[in-house]
Amino acid sequence: MKKVVGLFLIIFFISSCGSLKPVTIVKNENIKDYRYIYISQTESLTSSSGSTIGDRFYSSSKSVNPSDVISGILAKDGFILIPELKNDIADETLVVNYGESGKRNRGLGYTIEVTIQFVSFGKRLLVSSCSAEGQGETEADDIREAISRCLNELINSK
Repeated sequence: MKKVVGLFLIIFFISSCGSLKPVTIVKNENIKDYRYIYISQTESLTSSSGSTIGDRFYSSSKSVNPSDVISGILAKDGFILIPELKNDIADETLVVNYGESGKRNRGLGYTIEVTIQFVSFGKRLLVSSCSAEGQGETEADDIREAISRCLNELINSK
């Protein structure tokens, strides 16, 4: 019986340490052909984690606003963030949309998947999109990691 339980625990921990799913990219055009980005606003998410050690409870809270993370990564890559859509630069502008697109159990926790779309404001067509999952200590960490994986893979893809 101990061997069966031991084998089960080994299989469980090995499967829970598996890697995140690969980033998925749809690329109809290169986003670098555009200069300006308008990012749809998102709500902040605050999540907490905690544990009890002895008779004391320790906790920490983390927050993330997906549009802030997206704008930081894209601004660092040279895109110009605009606060409103303007028709005179429509052909050079991407509208960036964000959404959570899935959740998957993985060992002792779960991953959160996000999808980010880049839509041409002038043509009203999907230029590119990416989906990626992340897993951290909190949901805020999951989202931040998923956004970073998604955008880094998209920006660095040929």
